[in-house]
Amino acid sequence: MQKNLQQSWQSKLHETIYESNTTAGKIFDKALLVLILGSIVVVMLDSIKVYHNKYGDLFFVLEWVFTGLFTIEYILRLVSIKKPLGYVFSFLGIIDLLAIIPSYLSIFFVGAQSLLVLRALRLLRIFRIFKLTHFLTEMEFLKTAIYSSLKKIFIFMLVVLAMVIILGSIMYLVENGENGFSSIPDSIYWAIVTITTVGYGDISPVTPLGKFIASIVMFIGYGIIAVPTGIITTDIALAVRSKKHGHETCPGCGEEGHDRNAKFCKYCGSAL
Repeated sequence: MQKNLQQSWQSKLHETIYESNTTAGKIFDKALLVLILGSIVVVMLDSIKVYHNKYGDLFFVLEWVFTGLFTIEYILRLVSIKKPLGYVFSFLGIIDLLAIIPSYLSIFFVGAQSLLVLRALRLLRIFRIFKLTHFLTEMEFLKTAIYSSLKKIFIFMLVVLAMVIILGSIMYLVENGENGFSSIPDSIYWAIVTITTVGYGDISPVTPLGKFIASIVMFIGYGIIAVPTGIITTDIALAVRSKKHGHETCPGCGEEGHDRNAKFCKYCGSAL
């Protein structure tokens, strides 16, 4: 009886925290989103000297309020699954831990000599922004699309690398090693800056032929920018069209991305 009651409240807690298709789950997700954004705003405002001097005490209190709430959330995530270690060492689990541990670490670093360390620890609280990945379960296909397009993008980058080496070498010869093109590496740097349409302007051709080649490189740059975008967009469309994965979260280890008709978790074997 007691075991059934434990499984019952644990199951309800799991649905509230990990699943967003219930009323309680939606409320929890929205509340967590507000807390994450609020904590990030506090960290950013606290980094502004004027606001820090004026509202430093308030920011300190708010920081510990957020830390306490995130700590409770982290504990609830652990107790609501059967295999908490699976969540602890998962990507989201590590991010959640990084979101709260700096505040507790700051307790042990006191004194004037450690003020710089405390500033560095405060920066780690920005990791809370990665907790927003809890709300991106519907974008699981994006990871699949990017992974499937890596090989194409890698080959494309090799072609671009060969192109900037050739163009840089040509510009070195055309400009006779002058006007900033003092070496082939410097010329390759110019080619990269130009072909990516960044255009710092610290190196620029002076000769008519050099200007003509630079114009061609600029036109090539506009075409090159569209290629990786098109590759990823195509793979995203294919991933959405042939989407086979559901988003049910395993009550045992907290992992997602199971098949829609799956009855057991493919990571730990727990029943879904």
